[in-house]
Amino acid sequence: MRERVARAGPESASRLSRFQLLASAIAGRALDVAAALPGEASWTDGSTLFMAASPDASAADQVAALAVQASLIAAGSLEADIARRLRGRPALARRYLAIEGHRALASGEDLLPRPARSLIDRDAAARAGSPAASLALALGREPIADPPPGFGVIRPHRLLASADRGRAAAAGPEGPLQPRRRQAESDRDPGDGTGDDGPVLKFFASSVGGQGALGRLLARMVRLGRDPTGGPVGAGASAKVRAALGPGGTGVRMAGAAGMLTETVTDRRHGMTYPEWDVYRERYRLNWCTVVEADPPPGDGASLAVPDADALRRPLARLGMGLDRCRRQFVGDDIDIDATVEARIDTLAGVSPDQAVYVDTLRRRRDLAVLVLLDISGSAAEPGSGGKSVHEQQRAAAAMLAAALHGLGDRVALYAFYSQGRSAVHFVRVKGFGDDLNALAMRRLGGLVPGAYTRLGAAIRHGAAMLEDRGGTSRRLLVVLSDGLAYDYGYERPYGEADSRHALAEARHRGTGCLCLSVGAGADPAALRRVFGTAAHASVAGPGQLGRVIGPLFRAALGSAELRRKGG
Repeated sequence: MRERVARAGPESASRLSRFQLLASAIAGRALDVAAALPGEASWTDGSTLFMAASPDASAADQVAALAVQASLIAAGSLEADIARRLRGRPALARRYLAIEGHRALASGEDLLPRPARSLIDRDAAARAGSPAASLALALGREPIADPPPGFGVIRPHRLLASADRGRAAAAGPEGPLQPRRRQAESDRDPGDGTGDDGPVLKFFASSVGGQGALGRLLARMVRLGRDPTGGPVGAGASAKVRAALGPGGTGVRMAGAAGMLTETVTDRRHGMTYPEWDVYRERYRLNWCTVVEADPPPGDGASLAVPDADALRRPLARLGMGLDRCRRQFVGDDIDIDATVEARIDTLAGVSPDQAVYVDTLRRRRDLAVLVLLDISGSAAEPGSGGKSVHEQQRAAAAMLAAALHGLGDRVALYAFYSQGRSAVHFVRVKGFGDDLNALAMRRLGGLVPGAYTRLGAAIRHGAAMLEDRGGTSRRLLVVLSDGLAYDYGYERPYGEADSRHALAEARHRGTGCLCLSVGAGADPAALRRVFGTAAHASVAGPGQLGRVIGPLFRAALGSAELRRKGG
């Protein structure tokens, strides 16, 4: 990608970089934008969008081309199974794009800028209801006109190569042997030191040796002395390991639902249990993680002031509006009988009648519940941008979001989370859905000190379940503020990343929008994509930049959930 940007020149690269936010908002994931080579049409490999650099193209043409490729990503039109069918068959790829391009644009029309909406052929979009249906039509003998030039092209081999690179990066340097060894480790669950037979029986289960109990014990001791990324403890060690226990080594200190897969217990004092996705076995571990809710004491920490959230309130004001049936309107989709009778009486009496005799459906009331979920694991204590820690900046962002949404009249809750193994995922209440955003809530927020670990998937599942049970609205949004480092005992690397992606997908499948923000952490976009998947996510340098991105990101997350609900 750097080579392409260099060829395009610094001025062109700067101009294209302005499109990254729009492309990411439409696609529902973080995307890079670069210039295509001279003579190339617009295309994407799923992580970078390469835009045609025609000197005759207007800004509107560029926006439309960008929207087509980003919409294909959002609609699942470029998944690996589709790309494999199109590979080596350019004519089939053109026919598929001619149908699927219109369907993808129409499926996310409410997120598109005006130049892109004008590209939609309603008849073509209505011919298929899914990428598979579009492919079936393309494989048929029916004549299909070529796609408009602004649609760009599909390059299946580039999509598959990018997917292969992503899988190789997720597998890590240990290669294909890593999943097998990790699976054996997950069977033993080193996080709690327990197993089906108990440690004593396991010790005598086999002879001494590399595969025996004593060999496994020694191997585990060696692993505890190493950083999870493969390096020695010290310089370069994982932030999760270095900051896991926080100052004093005491863990987090207070200074003051997967559908049928989600199985919970009724006694909240003992927590609620959730499944966890095992990427190596490719199945769920049922009843695997326990989440415990807690109310922290206000403590002696500094009380934060309720922030001025006008910069966020304005872009969020028109989101999350519910539908009302409004009478006595000048236009509408039904007749207001009472108003019509009164108008007829006025006419007979010689009085000028009121022309507002219709009933219309308008978005006029707030219909949104938002749960803001703040990661307070040990890695949040690391220095961030602007001379402040990641925790301080994400805490400020959480306060701004809660204040803006609360001021708009939305139902908003604010919780923090950390974990110490699969049996101790702690959910700390700062503000519940029924609580006011007052001095007590701000003292609780100011008293949070980061420490321990991040079992992100369990926290997401519990947050989504709370929204469904206590949100009380038809529109729900889970906002996760995290540096994206999913790490805990037995929850490292691809395992934690895959479980977090599955947890977000489960929530979206049930109609809950998901938005993941990394504030002040300087997170690698590729790492965030591995953790947050196709959920709307972004990384910003500080809370002051939220106002620029929060509107499109909220719209993308809510739009994705709306499509899931309508699609069943």
